[in-house]
Amino acid sequence: MKLAVIPARGGSKRIPRKNIKLFCGKPMIAWSIEAALTSACFDEIIVSTDDIEIAEVARQYGASVPFMRPAELSDDYTGTIPVISHAIEWLNGKGHRIDQVCCLYATAPFVSPEDIRQGLDILTEKGCDYAFSVTSYAFPIQRAIRINAESRVEMFTPEHFNSRSQDLEEAWHDAGQFYWGQSDAWVSKKMFFTPNSAPVQLARHRVQDIDTPEDWLRAEWMFKAMQAQTN
Repeated sequence: MKLAVIPARGGSKRIPRKNIKLFCGKPMIAWSIEAALTSACFDEIIVSTDDIEIAEVARQYGASVPFMRPAELSDDYTGTIPVISHAIEWLNGKGHRIDQVCCLYATAPFVSPEDIRQGLDILTEKGCDYAFSVTSYAFPIQRAIRINAESRVEMFTPEHFNSRSQDLEEAWHDAGQFYWGQSDAWVSKKMFFTPNSAPVQLARHRVQDIDTPEDWLRAEWMFKAMQAQTN
């Protein structure tokens, strides 16, 4: 059984009710549910939430909510892996046999069905624990600077002051959209960022972290521009 789990707790602080706030005309979580449905990868798509209103919206858009997430997995400090592990173990306890699981974030409106399918293909072909979305940094991280306590500038790696950008190794970061994983990797709580994971590479313009109102505004601009190109 291939399972999608969309974590969506109700306690967002910086953007209240973020998971169901309207984004370009739909509740934010709806975009992730619809991408999962369109990908045709899953036997079941569930939302793991502690919030009744989020659960109702999730069901309206085609996901199931077979349980309410316990309070000890719904605070500001709970990571993704324990939430997915809990969902797998709950379903295993109901007699389901889970093979591959995709954690799909509720705040990833740029996620595409094609990327989800590619993630499954990579997970299967590479025989790895996880396959997850990544994108490249726009600027060489080796030339990053910090502002110190005296409001002065320092380089993180001063030895690269004279290095040309084209001579530096390209760096990548987690795109925060989805994480395919083997069921046993999730349950045993293996980490993502190891040689046992494979990347699903996304273009930078299709990645936007949405944590602040400014992020939200930028994401809507980007989303509308992308929709205009495809219409």
